[in-house]
Amino acid sequence: MEINIPEVLAEVTAAFERYEQALVGNDVEALDDLFFDAPTTIRYGGGENLYGIEAIRAFRAARSPVGLQRTLEGTVLTSYGRDMAVASTLFRRENAPGRVGRQMQTWMRTPQGWKVVAAHVSVIADPASE
Repeated sequence: MEINIPEVLAEVTAAFERYEQALVGNDVEALDDLFFDAPTTIRYGGGENLYGIEAIRAFRAARSPVGLQRTLEGTVLTSYGRDMAVASTLFRRENAPGRVGRQMQTWMRTPQGWKVVAAHVSVIADPASE
């Protein structure tokens, strides 16, 4: 298996960047489009465990658009072959001093483009501030 095929990594990076823009801009339609439309899609969030695309869509539709701005750091994208990839990043928000968020996404190539099939978001005390 080839890891980080340059053109595949470029495609996944573009999808990840589209996701980030949609997230901070609260573009719910784009966020929904970037998640795989299936009951097997999972998103573990800071305060919720979402099983299936319908639960994820309901969460997005109900979420407040306030305080979504963030800065990323330590972002690593790795592709495995031509059809799977993992994105990992840390994030910080001004409204959460002393905390650092962690986000991991598993991406899969589909006929409709790259889609998130599994995601995990959590926030912890920032080890750098201790």
